[in-house]
Amino acid sequence: MDRTVISILGARLDHQGLGKRRWKRWRPNLSILLQDDLPIDKFILIHHSSETELADITINDIHSVSPRTQVSSYIVDYDNPWDFEQVYSQLLDFANSYPFDPEDNEYLVHITTGTHVIQICLYLLTEANYIPGKLLQTSPPDRETPEQDRLKGKYQIIDLDLSRYDLIASRFERESRDAISYLKSGIETRNPRFNQLISQLEHVSIQSTAPILLTGPTGVGKSRLAKRIYHLKKQRGQINGQLVEVNCATLRGDNAMSALFGHIKGAYTGALKDRPGFLKEAHNGLLFLDELGELGLDEQAMLLRAIEDKAFTPFGSDTETSSDFQLIAGTNRNLFERVISGEFREDLLARINLWHYPLPSLKERIEDLEPNITHELENFTQRAGYKVSFNKVAKQKYLTFAHSDTASWKANFRDLSSSITRMATLSSGGRITESIVDTEIERLSNDWQGYQQSAIDPNNQLLINVLGETAANQIDLFEKIQLQHVIKICQQCNNMAEAGRLLFNISRKNHSTQNDSHRLRTYLKKYAIEFKQLHKFKKTGNNNN
Repeated sequence: MDRTVISILGARLDHQGLGKRRWKRWRPNLSILLQDDLPIDKFILIHHSSETELADITINDIHSVSPRTQVSSYIVDYDNPWDFEQVYSQLLDFANSYPFDPEDNEYLVHITTGTHVIQICLYLLTEANYIPGKLLQTSPPDRETPEQDRLKGKYQIIDLDLSRYDLIASRFERESRDAISYLKSGIETRNPRFNQLISQLEHVSIQSTAPILLTGPTGVGKSRLAKRIYHLKKQRGQINGQLVEVNCATLRGDNAMSALFGHIKGAYTGALKDRPGFLKEAHNGLLFLDELGELGLDEQAMLLRAIEDKAFTPFGSDTETSSDFQLIAGTNRNLFERVISGEFREDLLARINLWHYPLPSLKERIEDLEPNITHELENFTQRAGYKVSFNKVAKQKYLTFAHSDTASWKANFRDLSSSITRMATLSSGGRITESIVDTEIERLSNDWQGYQQSAIDPNNQLLINVLGETAANQIDLFEKIQLQHVIKICQQCNNMAEAGRLLFNISRKNHSTQNDSHRLRTYLKKYAIEFKQLHKFKKTGNNNN
């Protein structure tokens, strides 16, 4: 592999006289070629057009000490070597024009010579990989260095891949662990899928300003996670604006346009003064649009432009305004299905789907229930000012119920938080007893049963929606009652496995392998129904789930 040095001519350090005395003084660029353990194949000397004479002398001297090295020059002509924009622009032109081949060449970027501005620009270009190399730092010899070695001086190669430095790598790893723990609210979660998701999300949150899409059923923690991402980015100094949270389900008509994009005075009846809008308020900060799937198509179009161009027009205005924000979108809707039905813009989905994180439900990560119980008790203790805990038998009874198929955890972690808050509030002397747990189990069971509607649909509307009127009317009443109930269970669950566990909660225990999904799929196939299509009918007819 060839080794190439890229260096700036040092107008002062490389200029040690034009006579023989220059061979008695340390010169940074020449010293590189004198290192016995650092053979150089190519040397690119960058210099200003006014330094041609010194460049020629330096190049000739390099040839004399290292005839094998191919030396070439690159001329820059900025007016002011201390003007950052001019210097960076011309060095970037060099980086873009040079035919780098990192597979067969090692590149060393010498940052000892030149102004501090030039050194910083070379560092930035190398760190951003415009120049795919390592940094080279040279320094003069120590006073006690023998005279014959004084021209060499010393050198150090700096690899900007900081993960290769053990101490720095361990610091990075520790900070990453702390950040991941922060995103998880300090909860020692055990679900591998969720832990992997949060680990990647931590990296993306720090490294990217692109939109992030958080999906999942109500209560899985989308809003809380968005707040954590905001505070993590603010701790790292990546944003200095505020967090603006918006529930898009509450925005309708002119109010939606006005709330999001602002309006001018007189834009509509009741617009008595200018309003900046949520996007403007999120400038240099983070905008969290929850329930994005509920936003109207007109608002979606304006939002897309605001994301891409950082510009939009307030309602009633002829003048554009701008806002530089990062977007986090949350929804419990299947946006792909809404695109197919014409309720969501395909181009907007493509723009916000770069980093998509589907958050699993509590049932899908049931192994995380116990650490979340501990977390909720700690939160209650902080609010109430006294410690609350379960007695041993009560905790086991609650955990057994919580893991059972009977526990649907319809609202996910919101259900859990409310449940722990109720039991902790009712506790006497800071102890949650069996009787308190019994009362809570009864309450949760009744609440979840409230979601189960009567199996008899007198108008037959649910089956008509799913099967079509002709097919629905050809089914016996016995089958109608059963099928309606199965469909409603499926609509309440996030996947077929979860629905199968609820529907076959007794018989599954008598099988060596619980293939609930297959049993449910076979049943639905009898009526030519696919599980994924059932969620399209959740708000149709008499089915209000």
